Amino acid sequence: MTVETDESGWEVDPDDEWGVAVITTVGRQLKLRREAAGMRAGDFGVAVGYGEDLVYKVEGGKRIPRQEYLDRADEVLSAGGLLSAAWEDVKKVRYPKKVRELGKLEGKAVEIGLYECSIVAGLLQTPEHARVLMEARQPPYSPEDVERMVAARLARQSVFERDPAPSMHFVLEEAPLRRQVGGTMVWRKQLERLLEVGRLHHVTLQVMPTDTDAHPGLDGRIELLKFEDGTVIGRSDGAFNGRPITDPKQLRIVELRYGTIRAQALSPRESLAFIDQLLGET
Repeated sequence: MTVETDESGWEVDPDDEWGVAVITTVGRQLKLRREAAGMRAGDFGVAVGYGEDLVYKVEGGKRIPRQEYLDRADEVLSAGGLLSAAWEDVKKVRYPKKVRELGKLEGKAVEIGLYECSIVAGLLQTPEHARVLMEARQPPYSPEDVERMVAARLARQSVFERDPAPSMHFVLEEAPLRRQVGGTMVWRKQLERLLEVGRLHHVTLQVMPTDTDAHPGLDGRIELLKFEDGTVIGRSDGAFNGRPITDPKQLRIVELRYGTIRAQALSPRESLAFIDQLLGET
């Protein structure tokens, strides 16, 4: 049997109190069941295919167990599915707190509107593109944090799989689409991903050309999330420093700015043709 060793990106965030509590509780349950079965940590590690050191870290609440780990532990310790079921709680704290909060809002929204001025929106990024962006951060992330943040960003993209699907509107600037982040192949995959998403029936993708007049998005990102009960949450880097807003007067300002941006950008059909043309230039 191949013994899997410690992995990057599965550390517990010490500032995430709820996450620490969940992982500590799951670790304690694993330890109690292992000891009740009369197994030493080393023998248990061999049985589940993980190193002894990782077993101690998981049981001590220092590492987030993968779903496969919990499934193997459940089988070895004859837990009747109770340990496997812990994944439902564990997966909720797998990613950083701020990302979880954003993903939770996006997961409930019936309409998502987003203007991004300097990068390809996170919901649209390929894994390779996201990783290059994370690795370029200053001060730099550790390799473990890079993997953690990339995984968190990709997890948010499950919003595309919701049923019923939310109505999604994206406006991206031309300049980031021309920037060959990660090299030609990574860049091409990213453009292909944009074409794929832009053709979905519930997605509207628009490109803001560089040779256009000034518009309300030049001072930063804008996001609007609308929910089934009629409530709205907005964010605008320029107008309100990126903090979430729910005040009706402030929301009207953000909605006016976003509407102006959409009206000034290329139409969805023109935008897809533009991206397709970029692909053809390589």
